[in-house]
Amino acid sequence: MGVMKDVVGTLRDGREPAMTVAELAQWVFDARERTIEIASDLTDAQLLGPRLPIVNPLLWEIGHVAWFQEQWVLRHVCKERAGRADADALWDSIAIPHDVRWDLPLPSREDTLAYMRSVRDRVIERLQRGEASDALRYFARYTVFHEDMHTEAFTYTRQTLGYPPPPVSLAERQSGSAASGGEDLRGDVVVPAGTFFLGATRDSPFVFDNEKWAHPVQVEAFAIARAPVTQAEFATFVEDGGYGRRNWWSDEGWRWRASANAAHPVYWQRDSDGSWLRRHFDHWVRLEANLPVIHVNWYEAEAYCRWAGRRLPAEAEWEAAACGDQGADRRTSSPRKRTYPWGDRTPTDEQANLDWRAMGCIAVEALPDGDSAFGCRQMIGNVWEWTSTAFLPYPGFEADAYKEYSEPWFGTRKVLRGGSWATRSRLIRNTYRNFYTPDRRDVWAGFRTCALET
Repeated sequence: MGVMKDVVGTLRDGREPAMTVAELAQWVFDARERTIEIASDLTDAQLLGPRLPIVNPLLWEIGHVAWFQEQWVLRHVCKERAGRADADALWDSIAIPHDVRWDLPLPSREDTLAYMRSVRDRVIERLQRGEASDALRYFARYTVFHEDMHTEAFTYTRQTLGYPPPPVSLAERQSGSAASGGEDLRGDVVVPAGTFFLGATRDSPFVFDNEKWAHPVQVEAFAIARAPVTQAEFATFVEDGGYGRRNWWSDEGWRWRASANAAHPVYWQRDSDGSWLRRHFDHWVRLEANLPVIHVNWYEAEAYCRWAGRRLPAEAEWEAAACGDQGADRRTSSPRKRTYPWGDRTPTDEQANLDWRAMGCIAVEALPDGDSAFGCRQMIGNVWEWTSTAFLPYPGFEADAYKEYSEPWFGTRKVLRGGSWATRSRLIRNTYRNFYTPDRRDVWAGFRTCALET
């Protein structure tokens, strides 16, 4: 009970005003609409898809997000019965092995959508029924964020399977321009040495268990790139034989490269004239020189860094560059932490490429209004960024009620930071930790680099 009290308390205290029940109900509705819409144009065959280790059958996954919400909000908090007697047997991701999900007697598309809408409506009704308890509000918010993570996963599943981009209305709902700063963003900024508090502070409106809590880490001065590595920069590595030269790869990375027979990023291929093409969902485009490289895994990022005489930033360095504020003398870091690189106000279209707004990455020099205090651009949105750090708990870690969120994966993943163009703006912040195995190339991941010496 002590842990729950500590968790739900973060909903009431923080830099942003407390969320109203009406706003939370709108989030519940919006998240479900995005899930339904992102699968709305696919055929029944596409909703099932091929049996692959890196994707779920979409028909199963859209039902799972509703089951998860019913499980935690309606059954766990409100003590209601499941809307379907077979719900646990169909959609419990902990109990049902991945490879079995294609073989389940899944309900039809129509029955799945009916279940999803029913759960949504019951949750909204509960929120609007009198005084919503802290636990109800907490788990409603948690399940919205869980669904937001899955809608991003639905998006890269469409990329993996070569399906068309999600319905364009998702992008049309966004406004604003991807204004370019016009300047050359090559080069580094220097973040001064100091004691940095890594992790979320207790006045944060909402955090996941792996972000708890801010703790002191000594960070030496370091130089970090202002922008992520671009497609043009990574193409130079490929053209220089980077995938074929053993000296740029770690032992583990070289074993992965050989087993995958990788000679370039997964969605690249040569055109008839020898230039490079990149597959964007179901069509091929020429490489966009000033867009960040994407769909590269941790091993590929590590090899590029060795080739370039650079390195990946540690997780604490990445967060210091994103969260930190310059001290009064501009030679030290202020102890204050920013929620986002630009400050504490929630993201706008002028600061970050999120929410499917561009239906893909934008130029690395775009959105100067989103710069961090030290001058790093696009540390939120556009492309997830690999760090050198293994995904491990912070000191004093305690699992939240959904124990399977973080703890089972400690020590087996690498940390990514910052979000991508398909990440929801309400989910992401400087302290948010994403985590994937180092061989994953399907996620919207790229990287930025650090100098070996300051």
